[in-house]
Amino acid sequence: MRVIAGKYRHRRFDVPKTFKARPTTDFAKENLFNVLSNFVDFEEVGTALDLFAGTGSISLELLSRGCRRVVSVEKDYAHYTYINKVKRELGDDAWQPVKADVFTFLGRTTERYDLIFADPPYALERLAELPDLIVGTPLLVPGGLFILEHGADHDFSAHPRFLQMRTYGSVHFSLFAETL
Repeated sequence: MRVIAGKYRHRRFDVPKTFKARPTTDFAKENLFNVLSNFVDFEEVGTALDLFAGTGSISLELLSRGCRRVVSVEKDYAHYTYINKVKRELGDDAWQPVKADVFTFLGRTTERYDLIFADPPYALERLAELPDLIVGTPLLVPGGLFILEHGADHDFSAHPRFLQMRTYGSVHFSLFAETL
């Protein structure tokens, strides 16, 4: 796993081969962050939320680019442990890993986020519910951005807060905005 840009640029972290997570490819991640830089000044992001954090790749990129605080939610114990290991290596107190089921976490958190990223398993039964659980709720601050990574079998373009979809190979990112 490689960090593309920012203060941790070019840092590499070896992900155990036994992991079930499907990390976002460097190509897709780099292109996504190029698009996001048109919407977000990462140094102005107070708190970002990375759901289904997996290896923590997106969280690392958010931290590296200057987000002041990043919360990473991951329920798999091995992945959560790995994220904490990388956090210790970096010594970055702005990173807060949370071991929890995403849907339980979303139902309990009272915090508000400037940017929310979700990379659920593409076969997740409740994947299509995620935009409605996040956008238009108190979770996302006014003007906030939600990014959902998904496969080709989902189309969110009819959602009232849908902005755009970007496709990089088999990876699709749908962007949603919370109105001001």
